[in-house]
Amino acid sequence: MTHSPPPGRPRARIPRPQQPPPPYPHIGAGLWRRALGGALALWAAAACVAYLTRSTAPLPMLILLGGFAVPVAYVLWAYERHARDLGVSAVLGCFLAGGALGAPGAALTEGHLTHPSLGRFLGLALLAEAAKLGALVLVLRRRPGIRGMRAGLVLGAAVGAGFAALESVGYGIAAVTSAGGTDPRTPLETELLRGVLAPFGQALWTAAAGGALLSLRRPNGTFRYAPPVVAAFMGACLLHTLWDSTHGIALRLVGRLSGTGHATRPVAPGYPVWPGTGQEHLFALFSAGGAALVALAGIGWVRSLARRDTSWRNTP
Repeated sequence: MTHSPPPGRPRARIPRPQQPPPPYPHIGAGLWRRALGGALALWAAAACVAYLTRSTAPLPMLILLGGFAVPVAYVLWAYERHARDLGVSAVLGCFLAGGALGAPGAALTEGHLTHPSLGRFLGLALLAEAAKLGALVLVLRRRPGIRGMRAGLVLGAAVGAGFAALESVGYGIAAVTSAGGTDPRTPLETELLRGVLAPFGQALWTAAAGGALLSLRRPNGTFRYAPPVVAAFMGACLLHTLWDSTHGIALRLVGRLSGTGHATRPVAPGYPVWPGTGQEHLFALFSAGGAALVALAGIGWVRSLARRDTSWRNTP
């Protein structure tokens, strides 16, 4: 038998148990699409103004948006799909740490592109990949709970994307300088090509190396530089070297097929020489094909690493 409260007295409310706070800030799904669409629209408008008016005023916007649009959207996509439980601060910290290395990396690379060689590209790749893994360790040194293949792939990709963004900005500024600051076409071509290729280069091979590093991280937070980590690091350096060498390889192939050799006229930073007249289409085919092969190798490598970690199916 239940007892009802006396007339005129309100019924006492039973307090509900307090819900625990969400483990990560909520970011609406599809934010990466909106960010990418807005950035590309602004970039296209600035590009049209610069091309039609030959004005240098839109160049800062072109360089910054061209460098950051795709890498930022890529990191937002990775966070939304696979890294909400890692936290915004970890992903953002890795992106910014990688970005801090991007501009010096572009300066070092540009200094060697006028006299390219396989040995120089390999040396630069070793330096860049070691610096990016060092940035990942620096960001996560006080976060012992962040470990595993999934965390390494996502956060390694964030470091690589940040590196690619600032590297592209550095190349864009150098392109403006080489063009005398009057012709907007050179920075337009540089930023467009590097922006499209950003997710398939630096982000991919640094993701693979980061996945190997964090998959072997101890529960107390210390990092193990075991043979699998060293092998992944060397694999990332190899892909980096091949990516940087595709331009020179394409030139050599064009020269062999045409029997005319290749020219050595400097052009936009990142692309120091150009084929002779009538060879541009063949060169573009070999250059794009080489970059596509390196990108496919990186995609296959990252996918094979991701399949080993069952936590991908349990991400929010």
